Amino acid sequence: MPELEIPVGPQHPALKEPIRFVFRIDGELVVAAEPRLGYAHRGIEKLAESKTYVQNLYLSERVCGICSAAHTTCYVECIEKLFGVEAPPRAKYIRVIIAELNRIHSHLLWFGILAHEIGFDTLFMYTWRDREYVLDLVELITGNRVLYASNIIGGVRCDITPEAEQKLRKALRYLEARTKYYKRVVETDPLINARTSEVGVLTPSDARTLCAVGPTLRGSGIKSDIRSDDPYSAYDEIPFNVVTYKEGDALAKTLVRVDEILESINIIRYALDHMPEGELSVRVPRRPPPGEAIARVEAPRGELFYYAKSNGTERPERLKIRTPTLANIPALCRMLEGAFVADIPVIVASIDPCIACMDRVLIIDEKRGEQRVWTHRELRRYSIRWYEQKGWRR
Repeated sequence: MPELEIPVGPQHPALKEPIRFVFRIDGELVVAAEPRLGYAHRGIEKLAESKTYVQNLYLSERVCGICSAAHTTCYVECIEKLFGVEAPPRAKYIRVIIAELNRIHSHLLWFGILAHEIGFDTLFMYTWRDREYVLDLVELITGNRVLYASNIIGGVRCDITPEAEQKLRKALRYLEARTKYYKRVVETDPLINARTSEVGVLTPSDARTLCAVGPTLRGSGIKSDIRSDDPYSAYDEIPFNVVTYKEGDALAKTLVRVDEILESINIIRYALDHMPEGELSVRVPRRPPPGEAIARVEAPRGELFYYAKSNGTERPERLKIRTPTLANIPALCRMLEGAFVADIPVIVASIDPCIACMDRVLIIDEKRGEQRVWTHRELRRYSIRWYEQKGWRR
């Protein structure tokens, strides 16, 4: 039987955001997968060049609504290096607490999506119900449920009051009990095991070679976490375990995230127990000196990277963002090779993709070795020509 090519996306019931794959299949097996990106490019990096450093704080938070705290934390850590300032100790601990609540929220949301993809909608409803507790906690502390706006350059804008701390501890006890229950379900439920065990395997060698990050990497048994490898905020003062599972399949990636929820709960408790007193922020000038800075944080999906270049004005000359989903696309294509067509949705979901925060555009003239920026008209002309060359006319 000859190999066939089947397109999946950019609009597809199994895809929550627009991305396109062309799968080469032999019967029911995937021989190769070719990704096509760029359907959700929003031009955030270019827009950042026209905004001030304070305005870009709120722009960076909108790169991804699910892991918004990770983006603002990485942004302020990067810009604080440009300004040569450091957030007060209490602000660092609050940043950790907000970031870990964000991680719990993201993992519960992802867990529900995975359950939905395998047809376990009861589990989907349970996890998203418990996710509301996390959103309520973040709202209690920051006043917001999705875009927290808690981080500022030089510190944080909101404190954790004794009343909020009491409610936070109570909710953590509930979430811990629920998460342990979910772990038992993952380990014993025949449906989950049938759809995730030995599905989408990524070997440790491939994980390293293809530069996978986050739970995708740790699910292959590689102990790598920016919070431990290159600590930021107050992570160098807080003990925690880097969770790994060696199997490398979708089940291992699921268990990594479930265990990370429990680790996040322990991190928040430790931060509350050892919260230092003091100011929430330091004063920062309007213009940083000329220079460059980078920052890395461990977002829920993996390593998040920010680069900023200052020319001495109120606006950055360049802001570059590398999100974890982009880093995991090569590993995803390897995981899809040899899989059954029916397992494609589960394997794609196993890396917890966020397409809107991944898409970037960089145009390089190979003949001249130059980079340039296209206008909207040039970009539209290119897209029409690309589809015409493929034989797909409007």
